[in-house]
Amino acid sequence: MIPMVDLKTQYARLKDEIDRSVREVLESCAFVLGPNVKAFEDEAAAYLGVKHAIGCASGTDALHLALRAAGIGTGDEIITTAFTFIATAEAIRYVGATPVFVDIDPLTFNLDPAAIEAVITDRTKAVMPVHLFGQPADLARISALCERHGLLLIEDCAQSFGASIQGWQTGSIGLASGFSFFPSKNLGGYGDGGLVATQSDEVAAKLKMLRNHGSEVRYYHDAIGYNSRLDEIQAAILRIKLRHIDDFNTARRRAAHRYSELLAGLPVETPHEDGLGVHVYHQYTLLSDRRAAVMAALQKAGIASAIYYPVPLHRQNVFAAAYADVSLPVTESVAARCLSLPIYPELEEGDIRRIVQVIGDALNG
Repeated sequence: MIPMVDLKTQYARLKDEIDRSVREVLESCAFVLGPNVKAFEDEAAAYLGVKHAIGCASGTDALHLALRAAGIGTGDEIITTAFTFIATAEAIRYVGATPVFVDIDPLTFNLDPAAIEAVITDRTKAVMPVHLFGQPADLARISALCERHGLLLIEDCAQSFGASIQGWQTGSIGLASGFSFFPSKNLGGYGDGGLVATQSDEVAAKLKMLRNHGSEVRYYHDAIGYNSRLDEIQAAILRIKLRHIDDFNTARRRAAHRYSELLAGLPVETPHEDGLGVHVYHQYTLLSDRRAAVMAALQKAGIASAIYYPVPLHRQNVFAAAYADVSLPVTESVAARCLSLPIYPELEEGDIRRIVQVIGDALNG
């Protein structure tokens, strides 16, 4: 069996370090907002090139807290993509704002900057691009558009830890950005976890208060906040994995490029790198008009595959009525044909060849 991501092999590689760090946390009995959380926040901030990195309970919370700290609320509109995990839009709705979905670039699957300007209204407060599958969105164009219209830029970096664009880490360009440490992420913990990055002292202060029940001083509460603190054990694990993230991402890129080399000539569209930044391949996602046949062949061969995402957000039951008149032809076409293959740093050449062979047989049979 070839899984989508092999967490067991990665754990075996880091077992001694991880086991020791977890044991140290257990022996210290400092479980909430302890020294590892502070150290990880400092180390993550240094890696990302931001003044502040604030840990929280999940990637979804990271986006929610970022929007709330940015002052976004009821009546505001946030322009974003419908081709993403629902957490992007959930976070917008949590603060009472409205997601305004626009179409994606047909090659990168990221928010199409050319589609943004047409939907800006006097209620538009921010743009939230998603660095989908680990490829940076075109932030040069999006940032310029935000500046021209006086809009905030909030980055959804749930899938892009370690990706960069024009020398800047994703998450370091907007007012605030949200990261996820779900176990399957490029930088993944062993449970839920998230982080908000920002250059703003004011936003950082609000984030620290909001994640801890609206409190800056214990038992004194200045706002209705949340219980959204990064777990100390997760922070200890993430500190270890952070030291290896560049190696992990390099290995993912190597595997992705090998896939594309071997798939050349087959009737599939392999992932496109636009050259604007460094893609870190949280997912390796191709397009095929015969997706069902390919998936069936892979499953029969004991090879995992997945569809990210089969139903765009504007067609999900929870949003469908409100967006019945919204048409996003590129998004809908990509959702009907996309297929993600196994991708992780430990993926071996023989496994890549086997996967490509099964795909070739399915398409040529």
